[in-house]
Amino acid sequence: MYSYSIIQWMFFFYLYCFGGWCVESVHVSIRTRKLTNRGFLRGPFLPLYGSGAIMMLVVSMPFQENGFLVYLAGCVGATVLEYVTGILMETLFKVRYWDYSKYPLNFQGRVCIGTTLAWGLLTILLTRVIHVPVERAVLAIPEKVLLVVTLSLTVLVFADFALSFKAAVDLRSILLKMETVKQEMVHIQRRLDAIAAAAGQGLQKGRSALTEGVASVKGEFTEGVAVRLEEVKAGIEGRLEAIRNLAQTKPSEYWESVKEELIELKTKYAVNLEVRRHLGGLRDFFQRDLIRSNPGMTSEEFGEELEELKDRMAEKEGE
Repeated sequence: MYSYSIIQWMFFFYLYCFGGWCVESVHVSIRTRKLTNRGFLRGPFLPLYGSGAIMMLVVSMPFQENGFLVYLAGCVGATVLEYVTGILMETLFKVRYWDYSKYPLNFQGRVCIGTTLAWGLLTILLTRVIHVPVERAVLAIPEKVLLVVTLSLTVLVFADFALSFKAAVDLRSILLKMETVKQEMVHIQRRLDAIAAAAGQGLQKGRSALTEGVASVKGEFTEGVAVRLEEVKAGIEGRLEAIRNLAQTKPSEYWESVKEELIELKTKYAVNLEVRRHLGGLRDFFQRDLIRSNPGMTSEEFGEELEELKDRMAEKEGE
């Protein structure tokens, strides 16, 4: 049975946070062929691994004499921890920092059988091999020294967490604003459709009469169906061209009556394009580093927006 003081437990936590960061950073750096500071924090700590290690030590305590039960406890405990942590982070930040959707026998992309089995093996490795010399080394550290080091690490990690948490919340806000801009463009397109239809010449008929003017129109939008930004832009620009041609080939007082609204819609479209471009620039270092440190992050709600940020970052770094 493990019998440690609160300070010793905390030091083990930070130690395994660092160990997890080393393993993950090396793995991802090799896989992406680029040095990667892996994790949610900016410093060399991965709290999930620290929490996982402490959890493994705790759940394995009653079964230390039975290797199979230690393995099983590690599988269950670590999988539950990973699943709950994934849900909490996705709920808070609208981003999934790891995604097992492409792995076999996964559950909601948050956990999968491969990692579950690996957690069990890691529990055996940790409790039977790694923790033995680590425990001996930590217990040999003078109590006052351990206290100072642990409290110093606590201050650093909490400061890092505060900065990283703010960056993640701000990133969520940017993704939400980018999606809002896209939806505003969709409304602009629908209003353009309504203007043309009210003139007694819908865009679909206009397309037959004015093929050249609307050749670039792409996609019709249905409520509740996800649309891509490029389709929205092409749709608006195509409809503006179609309306311009309709007004020229069939002038009427109606076109004069909606002239101001058309100018307003064109202005809103230009403003929204600039706002989206500005948001995609991602000027905050901590937000960029958060994406850079988690190359596999995904988002069900803001998938296109997140990919746009990644692409813009890649373009800047490639310049």
